[in-house]
Parts: sequence; C-alpha cells; structure tokens
Amino acid sequence: MKMRANRFTVIIDTCVLYPALTRNIILSLANEGLFRPRWSTEILNELQRNLNADYPDGNVGDAQRNSIEIAFPEGEIEVSDRLVNSLNLPDTNDQHVLAAAIRSRAALIVTNNLKDFPPEELNDYEVEAVSSDKFIADVISLSNVPAVVAIRKMRKRLNNPDIDAAELILRCEKNGLIETAQLLNKYQALI
Repeated sequence: MKMRANRFTVIIDTCVLYPALTRNIILSLANEGLFRPRWSTEILNELQRNLNADYPDGNVGDAQRNSIEIAFPEGEIEVSDRLVNSLNLPDTNDQHVLAAAIRSRAALIVTNNLKDFPPEELNDYEVEAVSSDKFIADVISLSNVPAVVAIRKMRKRLNNPDIDAAELILRCEKNGLIETAQLLNKYQALI
C-alpha cells in the first residue's frame, strides 16, 4: 500500500542528532519552520544512552533529550512493534526509524547510515534516505535567507567559545558537512 508522503516532515536518525554541531544546525533549521523534524522514541532513547555513556561526568544525554522534547513536543513518534517487525531492513535495529517515517508520513529519513536504508526497501513507502550533509545543503539551497538567518542565530548562541562565520564553516568541514560548508561559504558575510 502506498501512502502519500508529507514533503515537509523528516525523520532525523540518532547518528545525525549525536554530533553537537550537526544537531544544532538541523534543529535550528527546524526551529525556523523550514521542515518538521520527527523521531521515534527509540531514536531519542539511543541518543540519550549514547551521550550519557560518552559523557559520564554529567547527564548530557538527559539534558539534550529534555531540550529536544521541550523545543519539539510534537516530534516524538510512537511506533508499534507490529509495524517495526513487518519491515525488512539490512539492520533490523533500524526498522523503528523506517516505522517512524511511515507513521509520520515523512518523505525523508536523514541518516548517515545510508547503506542501512536501501532504496528498494523504502520506495513502497515513498521515503528516501539522505545524508545530513545533503539534507542541510538542500534546506539552505531551497530556503536561502531564512536558513542563513537560522544558522546565524545558532552561531551567535555558540558562546563557549564564541566562533565567527569562518570558524563555523571550518567546523562543518571537519564534521563531514562538506557540501554544507561549501554552500555556507557563499553566505559567510551573512552568518
């Protein structure tokens, strides 16, 4: 059964939410209303677990999850075990991600684990998997000024230490956001 996808709703996978810079950029763009971010409960559980494990001196994962839930109270999608178990992905641990996309009628899954979301398994649901770099660059390209404003606001919030636009672009490159960095370079004076 084919379902019409909502082109403005996207599922954000844990591997995209985990790196602080990528998380900040994506959620800043979402906060400006450029798309609707969604995630399964398991995505947030995994994010929280991984951040707490990697930063054991504080409850970084708890704090990040709480911030995300406050900023996007409608973002969390409950998925049934029945739906999850009916799917067929190479890594069964990722089936909840596709289930969340189906449940929310998302057009995209933003993930850096593209091999785990083969097109032939997504096509029937009108869902496509894209990397965080491609997604961010596409949002900037399609939205231009609102996206640049969102990124400028985000950069100004980063105050430990303060970073300028050139440093933000460099950090994007270092974090594998190559296409994003190239695009932001064109807007450097505005960010």
